[in-house]
Formats: sequence, structure tokens, C-alpha cells
Amino acid sequence: MGSLKLKLTIAYDGACYKGWQVQKSGITVQQRVEEALKRLFPSIERVHSSSRTDTGVHARGMVAHVEIKKDEYRIGELKLRLALNAFLPDDVRVTEVKRVPENFHARFDATGKQYRYMIWNHPVSNPLKRHVAWHVSRELDFVRMQQGAKYFIGNHDFRAFAVKREYEMRSTVRVVTNCKLHKKDSMLTCVIEGEGFLYKMCRGIVGTLVEVGLGKLKPVDISDILKSCDRAKAGMTAPAHGLILWKVKYGKKKAKR
Repeated sequence: MGSLKLKLTIAYDGACYKGWQVQKSGITVQQRVEEALKRLFPSIERVHSSSRTDTGVHARGMVAHVEIKKDEYRIGELKLRLALNAFLPDDVRVTEVKRVPENFHARFDATGKQYRYMIWNHPVSNPLKRHVAWHVSRELDFVRMQQGAKYFIGNHDFRAFAVKREYEMRSTVRVVTNCKLHKKDSMLTCVIEGEGFLYKMCRGIVGTLVEVGLGKLKPVDISDILKSCDRAKAGMTAPAHGLILWKVKYGKKKAKR
């Protein structure tokens, strides 16, 4: 009989979900996607994702794969996207469906991820951005934050910027390939790219950069905090609702030296 594999690119507003991954309590995005798929393909078991986003975190480019029995797959990729979106709630959308080789894995084949964090820096909150941007009312020093962001780039132990959890990998060393900020009017966007991230690491980075912008820390302090591996020395964990999984990258992986 055999099966085929499909790659799904998914966007969602995470405000009403307990994150991506199926849990014992609370509705998750993965649950909604699997429910939609099972209405079309009753035999599917599990959708495998590239990442796990936390409660309240959003995604523009979450990637997942699913195996489907060949005798159940009777429609093309464009029609399948249309059908899935008809069964999904308005805050979840499949933006692309693509058939991939049988050995493709959404998580293990990923070569990098890009997250973006939005900050509304204005004395008055923006009602239209309240679910997608962290409101910081005090003026932030954008130049100082840009200077601080550069210290995160490279191969570092990011223990001081993450929250430990039992099933986390033993190594807390990660490679950040890019960390920069953009500003348009009152909206600040922090773009963070890397091969992989620790639990709440991006939010720890952003929270620390905000403290640099407020003058509570100096840009160079970030270098010392990285070396310390002490979470207490870094800044706050930024709220979940400002974070977006922007895209997941695929391609040839670099050979390990």
C-alpha cells in the first residue's frame, strides 16, 4: 500500500492556544491541525513539527510533516491546502503544502530558524498590536540595544538566557548567526537567527536587550553575562505574545568539525 510524506507550512495566532504541542490539558495548534487532517485522512497518526512554540507565541512559518496512505491521497497540493483551511479555525492557516521525499523530517532536517520579537515602544499602548507586540512605555535607547545585540552572535553557552527544563538537552551551547534590531516609528523588531534555541532563550535575549535600552545594563555587560552562565544576572524573560517563529530554514547541513 505504502505512504507518502507532505510538508506543511503553518501560520497561527497563538493567543488562544497552549502552545503548539499536544498536551493533556488545553487546546493546542497541533491538535487543531491534526483534527483537520483526520477529517480528510482518517488513518493519520501524528504531525511532526520543526519546533515547539510556547503558550501565546505566534508563527508565520512553522513547518511540519505528515505521512499519509497513498490510497487516501486523492487531491493535489493546492486543493488540499484549501480543504485544510476550510476545517481550521480562523487563527490557524496552512500556507503551503508540498510533497517531499520519504526521508524528509521537519525537525531533524532543519538547518536554522528565524524568530522575530515585536516591541511597541510608546507611552500609550496600541490596541491593534496588543496581541503581537510587547508594550514598553519608557523610551528605549535603540543604539545601545543594537550594540548589545552584537554580543549574542556566535557560538556561546546561553544558559544565562534560558529557562531550564528536565527534558532539555544537556548542552546549553548554541550558535546564533544573526541578532539585530529594526525600528519603524514606535515599533521595534528584534530578529534572531540560529541553528537551534533553548527553552525561552529568545525571550531571555529580548528581555535583556530591553534592560540595556532602559539603561539598567550596559551593552558590554552581555558578554560578561554569557560567560557567567547565571540566569539571575540576565534580564527578564520577555512576554510570550511578542514572539513569532518567522521561518525555518532547510538545506545542506554544515559538516561538524
